[in-house]
Amino acid sequence: MLANILGLALLGAGVVASAFQVTLGNTSAPVVNLVYAQYQGSFNATSNITSFLNISYAAPPVGSLRFQAPQPPLNISGFQQATSWPDMCPQADFGASNTSPVPVYGIAKRSLPTPAASEDCLYLNVWTPGTLESATNRSEGGYPVLVWIHGGGYVQEYSAMYNGADIVLDGDNGVVVVVIQYRLGLFGFLAGSEMKERAALNAGLLDQQYALKWVQENIAAFGGDPSHVTIWGESAGAGSVLQHIVANGGNTQPPLFHAGITSSTFLPSQYAYNHRVPEYLYSQVVTEAGCASSTDTFACLQHADVNLLEQANQNVMLSGFYGTYLFVPVVDGEFITDRPSVLLEEGKVNGDLLLAFGNADEGYLFVDQNETMLFPEYIANVFPDMTAEMVDIASQIYDGYGTPVEQATLAMGDSIFVCPTYYLMDAFVGRTWKGIFAIPPAYHGQDCIYYFNANPPPYDNAVFIKAFSQSFLSVARSYDVNVKFDPSNITPYWQQHFVGNFEMLFNRTEDYQPVVEPVKTDPSLLRRCAFWQSVTSMTAQ
Repeated sequence: MLANILGLALLGAGVVASAFQVTLGNTSAPVVNLVYAQYQGSFNATSNITSFLNISYAAPPVGSLRFQAPQPPLNISGFQQATSWPDMCPQADFGASNTSPVPVYGIAKRSLPTPAASEDCLYLNVWTPGTLESATNRSEGGYPVLVWIHGGGYVQEYSAMYNGADIVLDGDNGVVVVVIQYRLGLFGFLAGSEMKERAALNAGLLDQQYALKWVQENIAAFGGDPSHVTIWGESAGAGSVLQHIVANGGNTQPPLFHAGITSSTFLPSQYAYNHRVPEYLYSQVVTEAGCASSTDTFACLQHADVNLLEQANQNVMLSGFYGTYLFVPVVDGEFITDRPSVLLEEGKVNGDLLLAFGNADEGYLFVDQNETMLFPEYIANVFPDMTAEMVDIASQIYDGYGTPVEQATLAMGDSIFVCPTYYLMDAFVGRTWKGIFAIPPAYHGQDCIYYFNANPPPYDNAVFIKAFSQSFLSVARSYDVNVKFDPSNITPYWQQHFVGNFEMLFNRTEDYQPVVEPVKTDPSLLRRCAFWQSVTSMTAQ
């Protein structure tokens, strides 16, 4: 084995990371030395992309580290093959019950994923343009870095669903892409007073932050520029971007990113850690895990068999109201100091600019289209702390929007996805652009295949795909959606949203011609969002 050191990649925070090339027989493979481990990746000559999969960024959160904040990765000797996907974090389905399990005051359901699941899941994957040697020796410095945070309601999904090579190609081989995993469900988001005292609240968010710190310390070894980082997520991944924007009261130091991209910002009720809902969920987990008779319920959970906890995770989630997610971030008083809407209204944000996207019909997948419940009862189930008076006002606002189930679909999309996006944009004032994906039927999540586009999307129009996907990559590459790196991109000049409430529409005509044009935000939508913003203390957003 012949190892050629290509150059020092990073010196910072007491960590030295370096890039190598190793010759094995007649083949050559890229290697990074992260001090705690050496990872051997692979180079794809067809795509001209180097990839490193299954890189540990934190210690396995097992045993005494279950429910705790992430810790430094373990030292591993020898070359580690970084060519296979990591195990996914334990998963669960979203709520399927006809009623909320929480007493009230006034995606079509998916089956469980099949890949292997493990608590030892704190891994990330990196894709670099070109060879590792060329990437770490660019005269102009490292590539801009784009970190992808997957969605799934904080209980589902995993990194193997998202091949970062697609994004590198979308960006004309001009960005380094990092795709991370984080603890999900009760493993990452169990709350309550007992958890506050004995564990780390919002452990899944802390995992994400730890991965962002890893990027700062190590990404130069992969050819990335740690001073030029954009974070991007879809659904709960976009919600996670929002959480990092408001983290630490908007004053995370040192900064971990400068730009944020949200695709369908997900902001469900985010209660204080000791609110009756998280306390109820803790008690349900204790019961499901067989710990109800224990004198130390936390210790019982921490030492419980992982299979038992996975089943408890699933059972509690399925008990939730249809289309809702129960294990989500809470206000912990430390990392998340207040409700996100409060911090956003006060302008307490990390990052310098924002690109925000949404889909034309965000709510459809999260409402049982055979639901017979009347609208007021539906809203009371989704937001159990809303007063009867506010439920009545909501009913009046949505009264003209079709049948009760159509009203519920619109309200679910507005309250959880659409309106939180506008709250987020308002906090950035003159530093934000808004886009809307409207290729029919434009349900939640249907935009993803147009940027993770190794397989042809339903509307397989190259002109449209280029315009749509390059919007995100322009921000990642230059922090400006209007700086095009491909002159054939048909997207017109993109006004910032605060200038006349303009957003860019991405759609098609009836005869399948691409439509990319600025439109004004629907005034009736803004009025509905004004209502939802006025009741965020009741919706716990």
